[in-house]
Amino acid sequence: MKKYVAITGASSGIGYSLAGKFAEQGKHLILIARREKRLIMLKNKLLRQYPNLEIIIKPTDLTNSKRVVELFEVLERYFIEAWINNAGVGHYGAVQEQSLTKTKQLLSLNVEAVMILSTLYVEKYRSEKGTQLINVSSAGGYVMVPNAVTYCAAKFYVSAFTEALGLELRANNSPLQAKVFAPAATKTEFGQIANSLKSYNYDKAFERYHSSEETAEFLMELYQSEQLVGLVDRKTFSFNLTDNQFPYANDSSANQTLTE
Repeated sequence: MKKYVAITGASSGIGYSLAGKFAEQGKHLILIARREKRLIMLKNKLLRQYPNLEIIIKPTDLTNSKRVVELFEVLERYFIEAWINNAGVGHYGAVQEQSLTKTKQLLSLNVEAVMILSTLYVEKYRSEKGTQLINVSSAGGYVMVPNAVTYCAAKFYVSAFTEALGLELRANNSPLQAKVFAPAATKTEFGQIANSLKSYNYDKAFERYHSSEETAEFLMELYQSEQLVGLVDRKTFSFNLTDNQFPYANDSSANQTLTE
């Protein structure tokens, strides 16, 4: 049976680099993003290097929840051994100065689409051996960052949701693994878009940052591990594989308290 790795946000940045990493491993790919031309260019590039791979592109606007569900339904006929929810967007600035339209788009993409695709993937693959769900959070999904309140709150959701999901799957003896990947500053289009600028200088903005290739390598380490969380330390910029970072109330007294 042919198996695939699905990557959202594959047209640039971390997702683009990830596609190359998985192609190196001989994985057939399903590449998802809004920008069809970029997906076509990436597909052609990878096929020149790896002509025996099957690469499927699915241009999709993941801020539209109806299209998110339709996307998964269209992919029902493929066996997807790993699903990576990488697509995301930032929106920086004080809350009172932010565009409500952009904030709603951020929540639709960073929270709602991740929740929908994770739920649908777990529903289908929870009993399948060798399967993985990796949700891309952020170092900002574990610490509050000034002028990034909404973004961090959205990534806190991704971190907490995925950690709890991973522990829930373990408790139910599911072979499916759910993992959180939390990178720190990475040089991509993210900074430019999050700050609503025509250009963005990472050297001025950060003392240290990673390239998208370096960050993709970190995610591959998480993919190949049995750990629940792959987290880049914002101070040291070292990458650490760990178990859950949030406390998990799994004893009977805690459950009773939560339901009272």
